[in-house]
Amino acid sequence: MSHTTDEHEHDQQDGASSWLDDNRANWDDRVPVHLDSDFYDLTALRAGRGRLTPIEESELAQLFPGGEDGTFDLTGLRVLHLQCHFGADTLRLAQAGAEVVGIDFSRPAIKEARKLAAELGLADRARFIVTDVYDLRHALPEPDSFDLVFTSWGTITWLPNLTEWASIIEWFLKPGALFYFADGHPVSGVFEGLENGFPRFAYPYGATEPFVIDDPSDYADQEARIEHGRTWEWSHPVSALWKAITGATLRLDHYEEHYQVPWQAYPGLQAQGDGMYGWPDDTRWLPLAHSLTAVKPMVGQTRPGSGREN
Repeated sequence: MSHTTDEHEHDQQDGASSWLDDNRANWDDRVPVHLDSDFYDLTALRAGRGRLTPIEESELAQLFPGGEDGTFDLTGLRVLHLQCHFGADTLRLAQAGAEVVGIDFSRPAIKEARKLAAELGLADRARFIVTDVYDLRHALPEPDSFDLVFTSWGTITWLPNLTEWASIIEWFLKPGALFYFADGHPVSGVFEGLENGFPRFAYPYGATEPFVIDDPSDYADQEARIEHGRTWEWSHPVSALWKAITGATLRLDHYEEHYQVPWQAYPGLQAQGDGMYGWPDDTRWLPLAHSLTAVKPMVGQTRPGSGREN
């Protein structure tokens, strides 16, 4: 997502309440904007045939094969969806047969998610909880109880601590269960805007301090202006993501880089169908997104890199 601002130095510990409060206020404001936008078109979901992005649809179909139409089937599985916003993707997972718990720190978002679940007749299989990710173990005390933990698009950039995030994911997974992740690639996240037709450097890839950004715009509606435009965002290099996951004793099974992303991250990206955007002429300048699958080892299996038994 493109931003126009300067980087500011802030002490992460002293600003703990500030980052959470600022980000929550920003996302509270986004809920009505997104519900009214074409970006979040709910027509297919309301017709009983919701779709995730092509990246998720394809990769989940490989993990959980469905019918001949290439869809995925989550029948009989419990799924935990982190940072679910107003629940559209959560309910797509429910339409695929899962019993789903969606969590988000925005109360207005969860209120809309519950309304949408009731409208679609999925309230019996889709539960929504208002909580920050880091408080989730208290809000949902159900360790080792999910077959799949799922999170995608615009998630970890809002979180300061990936080590704790990965530990929470591991805590909720059943032994042998899967974690699925898809998001914008941090390499492309160092840029914004255009310079001579290309994005220009704006955010250091290896920054250790948050970027405090004042930007009232919204990616889903270019005309909208968000009242609470101040956000705190973190750059998490791929190495930090992998270290957090493997450090939580999860086994990294699959990692993929993609040259498409489901929003126009820069003005120069071109629409490529199915809501995806990519580089002009399909030139693979830099990856725009990445995805991975990790597994919680079964009891008795060797933990990755530990040389010892669970």
